[in-house]
Amino acid sequence: MGTLRHYISKTHIVRLLPSLLLASPIIGLTAAAAFYFTGLEKLYAPALLAATLPVLFTLFVQIVRSLHRGEIGLDVIALLSMAAAVTFGEYLAACVVALMYAGGQFLEKAAEGRANREMTALLSRVPQRVTRRIAGRLEDVPAESIEVGDTLIVRRGDLIPADGVVLEGMAFIDVSALTGEPLPVTRNQGETVLSGASNSGDLFAMTATARASDSTYAGIVRLVEVAQRSKAPMSRMADRYALVFLAVTICLASFAWWLSGDAIRAVAVLVIATPCPMILAVPIAWTAGLSRAARTGLLVKGARVLESFCKIRTLVIDKTGTITDGTPTLQTIESSVSEQQLLQLAASLDQASSHVAAKALVDAARRRNIDLLPPSNVSERPGEGISGDVDGRHVAIGGTAYIGDKLGIIINAAERPGAIAAAVAVDRSFWGILYFSDRLRDGIGSVLNGIKAAGVTRIILATGDRADVANAIAVDLPFDVVEAELSPADKIEIVNREKRRQPVLMIGDGVNDAPALAAADIGLAMGVHGSAAAAEAADAVLLVERLDRVLQGIEIAYRCRQIALQSIFIGSGLSICGMVAAAAGYLTPLQGAILQEAIDVFAILNALRALRIRI
Repeated sequence: MGTLRHYISKTHIVRLLPSLLLASPIIGLTAAAAFYFTGLEKLYAPALLAATLPVLFTLFVQIVRSLHRGEIGLDVIALLSMAAAVTFGEYLAACVVALMYAGGQFLEKAAEGRANREMTALLSRVPQRVTRRIAGRLEDVPAESIEVGDTLIVRRGDLIPADGVVLEGMAFIDVSALTGEPLPVTRNQGETVLSGASNSGDLFAMTATARASDSTYAGIVRLVEVAQRSKAPMSRMADRYALVFLAVTICLASFAWWLSGDAIRAVAVLVIATPCPMILAVPIAWTAGLSRAARTGLLVKGARVLESFCKIRTLVIDKTGTITDGTPTLQTIESSVSEQQLLQLAASLDQASSHVAAKALVDAARRRNIDLLPPSNVSERPGEGISGDVDGRHVAIGGTAYIGDKLGIIINAAERPGAIAAAVAVDRSFWGILYFSDRLRDGIGSVLNGIKAAGVTRIILATGDRADVANAIAVDLPFDVVEAELSPADKIEIVNREKRRQPVLMIGDGVNDAPALAAADIGLAMGVHGSAAAAEAADAVLLVERLDRVLQGIEIAYRCRQIALQSIFIGSGLSICGMVAAAAGYLTPLQGAILQEAIDVFAILNALRALRIRI
């Protein structure tokens, strides 16, 4: 327990460190001003020094750690300028530099924390407790205690906790999170069911063929963890220019000292060189970009991720719930009677069913302003069909086999890739067939073409659905490759293969997409109806059901990068002019610090333009 308290305490301190560092120079400058104006000049310099030293020490430790990792950044200049100012008694200039640096650290940490707080807990779908039957008794046990051969009871709405086979009853399960198949499937006795699928029908019993830790869902979890560990962090944008700027600064400061014999000139050069247009303005630009993206419904987990949108050249995208709505829609009616009459009776009966196709039928009838009647004497066989009385007539709707058995005939439905057929009978007469399919999102073609125009050169459809369904969906869409019948491992393999060529953006929504989302350079999850696993594994989450917001996110990233570069080059250009003036003896360290603050204000105001990006 003591170790846990120590860990919690240490973590809390790490989170508070940017705020504590920022508070130090603010308090120091305030105290020094108070001492100066109240006649306590002897405390003026010690107050400034005491406020600077915590920032100086923290910065020194961070730089040592970076050097140990083989990294070097512009923070070295901030360290040199503070150390030099302190060494030569320019305490006010040192404290101002400390304020600039601590402010940059605070804003940079705030950018990442702001986005990550919106995320859901990792894999919240994982079943924690299960019902096991032993010797006729039911007991509630932890999921990790499941053993091969155990009899498990799965109630309506429960997640299947382990891989197994149906023992009793008929399983009517939603496997969309695992395979991408949008419609629930039926599993009879002896047939396999996979962990992570949910029970959409009545209670059934199953025999576990694997422990929970060895089942399909657990394998997906492990793939997510491995893929996340393999992703290298991006360096800050400003650090790309660190070595050149650092070399120029040190050479100019050394030359000014050598030429004049005055060390204060070198201090002034270092103070002005403190690259706050890069250290401070760049994080602000990307933070503003994060806020702008969030207003469109695109939640991005940190500035590094948003910056990466500029580099994406390959898009790997799932089908179900991503380029399609993820729910069945009534597409076609083949009927021997009027469609109006058939829809009224069938949809009236389906008001009593929880089947996703039943809901689609009811919605279709209401869109046509058909008055629905109350059903009675309803009997439903989950996964097969439903029957009952509507307005004095006996109506049945369900699979062709279900209706065929009732009528004693064979019903042949037309082959339509990706479609599910439902037959309708009224008063023991066959009336027709309804076809449901997963509909493409509105405007998906123009969105994908827009993404290509924004710099993506290759778009791949990657789905767990059947090949004929995938190919039918992809017609007239700008896909370069169509990959179907994929497992989660297949998807992650495709992402890794494409990453070897160029940066990859992966878009998906199901648990089966989570490993690939984690492996991609950017993983983007559909967060409204998508799984918690996908949202957690992803680098960005789309909170609205509109893929055009992805294109807007790419445009925001490009504009943010442009604004950040403006802040870097204009701000650094002004800093270099000030450095030259300081080297020539025209600026003291304090004047240099004030000038640098003015440059910072310009750079920050320019960076804040990212809040008003028009798309």
